Amino acid sequence: MQLINTILIGITAGSIYALMAISMVLVWRSTRVINFAQAGMALLSSYFGFEAVSKFGSFWIALPVAMIGGALVATLIEMILIRLLVKHSSTGPIAAVAPIIATLGLLGVIRATASMIWGGQDVRIIGPVSNDGFTVNGTTLVFSPLKLLILITVLVLMLILSIIFQKTNIGLALRASAYAPEIARLSGIKVDWVRTLGWALAGATGAVAGMFQTINGNGTLSPDSIDFSLLLVSGFIAAVIGGLDSLPGAVIGGLVLGLMISFVLMYISGGLFFIAPFVILLLVLFIRPQGVFGAKAARRA
Repeated sequence: MQLINTILIGITAGSIYALMAISMVLVWRSTRVINFAQAGMALLSSYFGFEAVSKFGSFWIALPVAMIGGALVATLIEMILIRLLVKHSSTGPIAAVAPIIATLGLLGVIRATASMIWGGQDVRIIGPVSNDGFTVNGTTLVFSPLKLLILITVLVLMLILSIIFQKTNIGLALRASAYAPEIARLSGIKVDWVRTLGWALAGATGAVAGMFQTINGNGTLSPDSIDFSLLLVSGFIAAVIGGLDSLPGAVIGGLVLGLMISFVLMYISGGLFFIAPFVILLLVLFIRPQGVFGAKAARRA
C-alpha cells in the first residue's frame, strides 16, 4: 500500500507540474521565450477564480473565469512588454536573454500587485469534488476524486493543444512564427498576433495549473505562497525533461518528475525535496540534453 500511495502521490503532483510545463512550452513554441513570470500569471489568474467563487459559489464558473483572465493578462504582457522588448533588443549580446530577464522582473511585479489588491492574508478556494481518498477493500488511498479530475484535465488539455498545434492552420502559423518569423511574414502570417495567441493559450493553461495547485493543497491562496514558486521550478524542469518543443513531452516530464520526487521523499529522505528536482534535471541533461522528446539540433556546416 505504501508503494501504491507513493505512485499515486507522484502522479497527482506530476499532473500539476505538467500543466505548468505545458504553459511554458506553449510560450516557447510560439515566441522562443522562457516565461518565468508564468507562476505570477497563474497566481493572478487564481485570484480571478477566487473572486468568481466568492460571487457565484461555483468552481466550474470560477475555472473558465480564471482561464479567460489568465489569457487576457498574458495577452497584455505580450503586447505591451514582450513584443516591444523583442523588437528593440533584436541585436546585441543580450538580445536572446532580454525577454527572459524581463519575465523574472515581471514575476515580482505581479506578486506585489496581487499583494496590494488582495492583501497578504490567505483566501480559500473550495474544490468541486472531494479530496478524500478512494477506499479499496477497506483501505483508504491517497488518490481522490479531486486528484482524478486533475489527471483527466491534464490529459484532455494535452490532447486539445496537440491537435491545435499539429492538425490546424493556427498551429502551423504558431510554429512558423516561432521558427522562421520573416518567412512566415512573407507567407502572409500576422506573426505578432499569432505570437500573442500563443501567450494567451499559455495564460489560460497556467490558470488551470494555479487553480488546481490551490485546491490540491489546503485550498488557501496568498501572494507570498511558496507553492507557486515550487510550481514554477517544477514546471520548468518538467518542460526541459520532456523537451521544450513537445507538449506530450511536457506531460511525460511532469509525471516522471512527480513520481521520482515522490519516491525520493518516501524512501530516501524528506529533506531532499528541494534538491531532488535539480538532480533529476542534471541527470537528464547529461544523458539527453535536448530532453526526452526533444529533437536534436541540425548540424551546421
